[in-house]
Amino acid sequence: MSNSISTVPIAVNEPVRAYAAGSSERESLLAAYKKMYNQEPIEIPMYIGAEKVYTDNKKKLSSPHDHQKVIATYNAGEKKHIEQAIEAALKAKKAWADLPWEDRASVFLRAADLLAGPFRDKLNAATMLAQSKNVFQAEIDAACELIDFFRFNVQYMTEIYKQQPESLPGVWNRLEYRPLEGFIFALSPFNFTSIAANLSAAPAMMGNVIVWKPAETQIYSAQVLMEIFQAAGLPDGVINMVTVSGKDASDVIFKHRDFTGLHFTGSTEVFRELWKGISNNLENFRSYPRIVGETGGKDFIMVHESANAAEVATAISRGAFEFQGQKCSAASRAYIPANLWDDVKRITVEQVSSFKMGSPEDTSNFFNAVISEKAFDRIAGYIDFVKSAPDAEIIVGGNYNKSKGYFIEPTVVVTTNPKFKTMVEEIFGPVMTIYVYEPAKFEETMQLLDETSEYALTGSIFANDRYAVRLALKALENAAGNFYINDKPTGAVVGQQPFGGARGSGTNDKAGSSMNLLRWVSARTIKETLVPASDYKYPFLG
Repeated sequence: MSNSISTVPIAVNEPVRAYAAGSSERESLLAAYKKMYNQEPIEIPMYIGAEKVYTDNKKKLSSPHDHQKVIATYNAGEKKHIEQAIEAALKAKKAWADLPWEDRASVFLRAADLLAGPFRDKLNAATMLAQSKNVFQAEIDAACELIDFFRFNVQYMTEIYKQQPESLPGVWNRLEYRPLEGFIFALSPFNFTSIAANLSAAPAMMGNVIVWKPAETQIYSAQVLMEIFQAAGLPDGVINMVTVSGKDASDVIFKHRDFTGLHFTGSTEVFRELWKGISNNLENFRSYPRIVGETGGKDFIMVHESANAAEVATAISRGAFEFQGQKCSAASRAYIPANLWDDVKRITVEQVSSFKMGSPEDTSNFFNAVISEKAFDRIAGYIDFVKSAPDAEIIVGGNYNKSKGYFIEPTVVVTTNPKFKTMVEEIFGPVMTIYVYEPAKFEETMQLLDETSEYALTGSIFANDRYAVRLALKALENAAGNFYINDKPTGAVVGQQPFGGARGSGTNDKAGSSMNLLRWVSARTIKETLVPASDYKYPFLG
């Protein structure tokens, strides 16, 4: 048998394709989209071990921007399917954990290259079709970020394994990074295809086995992810995809002796309920489960009087309204000094008013549909509340229509109440609320900002005055896990800005870094004495 200490390829961020008019990549992606849109609805099974599992309970999936168009049916499972998935995962565990790390790395490096090549259009088109992202947003999310997750996580894995203790003369000390003892439950959201895959792939890369429940509105692209995993040679049972209710999943998983970890992205409310469910069953588990979650945000743009109005307005337009504000890092509140307000207002209204809204198939549309009727109704409810409030006004947008798709206009609200409902609560949609303050109250307003929300995910400061930047960095140090200077508070890139926040925004275990991978291993210290003592007596006894 040959032995070697392998060096993995150096991770480099996947180049983002521009999809410019007339480009071959644009034509290729739109052709894939049209093919998937016009084909007969596909049927999506559950993936349990080596089996594709079908049930009698078929549920329809539609495009958010054309909700009468059925694009697929999925097979809704029951508690027994969760039990089968757990059994399949545990059956696969030993062989997968015993596999040399180079082989696990190879699976995900291969997945990255498959996604960069033959699967790129298919996964991007699926994300456009089922999650209503435009071509550029799908490219950034479904292709590039996931490719980066795969490649950088392989590199981070090797960096973790290289971390070893010192050994003094006569002793050899080493650390062994074992996978957790049991299975991991991955619970993923609708809004980022890359996050959905990484919630399963990151722990699996470290030798763990997974039961994965994707959000219902992401199942369409989730089945493409399973195709990629299989094409990359991931062994059966390592990642098992089940389409069941959250209640059924929790009822079975959180009572199982071998449950060992939760990898979650979603709402703060759901995460807290899951944590309670886990804590109520601690005596049932073989080990204390690892709980990793990235949850909500009420992300801010803090502006100093020295800032540039056009830069601030563009940060609002892009930061609040890309992907319809349906990402936990989306800007949803801004604090603008009065000396800049007239210019910021004028430019923001001009920019937002110019957005075209419609299907992702039309690449001139900057803005698409929100994910579902439930989301539409919730966001519309906030807009209606603003319309009836005496201390707030809508300066652009405010209309909505769900006759064909779940379309809500990008909406900018101005309030005189810094604790107004839409300044405090997470909306998860295209609503930005602005509070105008007196420039002399910069520090006071930052304190207000810090105390307004329970969240601490992302935020930014706009200022040309370096003293103001430094003040904001200190005053808001606990208000955001990802902080931006003169930029919108969105767009974290794997390998560049590890992502996550604290307070009500999660456990801040930083997806896209070694910090996250460390949560999925249990270290064992091994001390080997080269020449053991043969007499109990120490020198001081002489």
